[in-house]
Amino acid sequence: MEKLPSKMEFVTVYISNGPLGAELVKGRLESAGIPAMLKYESAGRVFGLTVDGLGQVEVLVAKEREHEARELLSSE
Repeated sequence: MEKLPSKMEFVTVYISNGPLGAELVKGRLESAGIPAMLKYESAGRVFGLTVDGLGQVEVLVAKEREHEARELLSSE
């Protein structure tokens, strides 16, 4: 099994005001072979809140894949 670097850096390439948009972008990135993960406040997810940034969901990728991810997302 490949060992991941201990200090892997991640960057935000997309911000959504809810989980649906973020999940779609994450799926698009992963379909292109770019691993992605979501970052969000748990209160917004649990209670379905979308005010004051509680519903905000960030899509993150490894820093070394940022350029590739941004190119893919801007292509449509």
